[in-house]
Amino acid sequence: MRNFLPVFMIFLSACSSKEKPNDLTGKADTSAKKYEIGVVMQKGLTSEVRLPAELKPFEEVAIYPKVNGFVKKIYVDRGSRVKKGELLITLEAPEIESQLQTAQSQYLQALEVSRASEDKYKRLKNASKEAGSVSLLDLDNAMAKMKGDLATANGQRSNVNSVKNMQNYLTIRAPFDGVIVQRNVSEGALSGTSKNGQQPLLLIQRLQKLRLEVQIPEAYVEKVDLHKAVSINFTAIPGLNLQKMISRSANSLGGMRTEAIEIDVPNEDLKLKPGMYGEVKIPLLSAAKSLLVPNHAIVRSTERQFVIKVIRGKAFLTDIKEGLTSADSTEIFGDVKPGDQILLHATDEVKQGSKLN
Repeated sequence: MRNFLPVFMIFLSACSSKEKPNDLTGKADTSAKKYEIGVVMQKGLTSEVRLPAELKPFEEVAIYPKVNGFVKKIYVDRGSRVKKGELLITLEAPEIESQLQTAQSQYLQALEVSRASEDKYKRLKNASKEAGSVSLLDLDNAMAKMKGDLATANGQRSNVNSVKNMQNYLTIRAPFDGVIVQRNVSEGALSGTSKNGQQPLLLIQRLQKLRLEVQIPEAYVEKVDLHKAVSINFTAIPGLNLQKMISRSANSLGGMRTEAIEIDVPNEDLKLKPGMYGEVKIPLLSAAKSLLVPNHAIVRSTERQFVIKVIRGKAFLTDIKEGLTSADSTEIFGDVKPGDQILLHATDEVKQGSKLN
């Protein structure tokens, strides 16, 4: 009996414990998940935007001959600096010489006929001063023949000038001050016009002045300050920094939804080369405002970019486009406005219309 009492007391103590029994059914907690909500902020844009740029020649011309012929003499080579009007290539075309001789012969023949007709008309006109010596019909016919022969002579003279112009095409001159960057023929080669699908004889570029081309994204087209100088740095030439004004813009968006602007860059020493890449810092209008959200509020996938707006406790997936990005926030464009509530730490697991508690 004495041994039974301690065991009984232990049993009563276990039955009076306030601990709840463990749930061994395996059912999960169905309490609602809590979401962190933020708002879209509107702040002033950064004072500048950095964009890549590429140098291009200010002018570029592929030089083709205007007539077919053989290359007689080449006066330049790749790298030659030339002046406007400087002789580059002379061609020879024997058929043009033959055409010129034929045209000159026909012109001289027509000129003699015209002079004879004119002399005959003058003699008949003098003779007609005596009444009845020359009929009016003969006089009119002589005048008509004189005019016809004169027109024929003038036509032959125009033909001679036309062949001479073709002969001038056998000398090729520089269209502007520049540098020969390609030479594709040698002396004695048969050259043809661009219609024949041949390579140009020469490629000349104006390198003493270059165009720096920058593609401005659509979101910043109206925010660029055209009255302030841009800062230019070149990858291949560390330490070179230029301050230049924007020279011109395309005033049209291209296929990549960007607008091309150009900055004229002087290059008399030819230190800069077409094709070089650089970075341009473009000032933006100080009055421009931007809609900003935390970086983690944007959901990115291969198909879309969106934020999750919270309206009356429900999720609304709203497509956006990204702009400038800082360490903790990103500029966005889309169907959003300042003060809109958005889901922070958003994921694509949240579906359209889901309740957010």
